[in-house]
Amino acid sequence: MAPDRRLPAWRKSSHSGGEGGNCIEVHRDLNVLRDSKNPSVVLCADIGPFLEAIKSGRLGR
Repeated sequence: MAPDRRLPAWRKSSHSGGEGGNCIEVHRDLNVLRDSKNPSVVLCADIGPFLEAIKSGRLGR
């Protein structure tokens, strides 16, 4: 499935709420994460397994 280009390149976690604070953002096309408070620092990693673990519930909250 092709990415939806109408969506922003960076997507904020749905668990971050509208208050700001401790927010993680994921890039829609790249396997990278960043902290919304410091967007100039980007974590480049294979986040696919990490995201799958979150979605499956293997990681606690």
